Amino acid sequence: MKLSTRGRYGVRLMLDIALHCAEGPVSLRAISKRQDITEKYLWHLINPLKSAGLIESIRGAHGGYVLAKPLSDISIKEIVHSLEGPLTLVECVEKPGGCSKYQSCVARDVWKEVADKISEILESITLKDIVEKHHNKSEAAVTYSI
Repeated sequence: MKLSTRGRYGVRLMLDIALHCAEGPVSLRAISKRQDITEKYLWHLINPLKSAGLIESIRGAHGGYVLAKPLSDISIKEIVHSLEGPLTLVECVEKPGGCSKYQSCVARDVWKEVADKISEILESITLKDIVEKHHNKSEAAVTYSI
């Protein structure tokens, strides 16, 4: 399974909003500059994230985007699923009726187990967790010299 740019950039967009939401609504222009992602591309990510109930838009001169739920209530799985769709490695896991051998196929069982584990891990990681990891990495990157 390879996560597309949509999923990767969606997580970065959500992390950026989480890091800067204390300052008020976050504009796409600001996210674009900080994340080095074009505004045009970010626009394609906004609607699925809004439809999933993960972000809300604020209109006006000082408008932008805010999180629709607390950091600890937004899983990475929700973000990725809203942008990528179901997390499956092979189509027969999601749509078993497309293959006449799905009931006896051991390989399908393996792919389903792997997909379930990936889903479980992504569900266990929240936006709060990656904000904390970001802060820890930022602190560790600070070096002192005398």
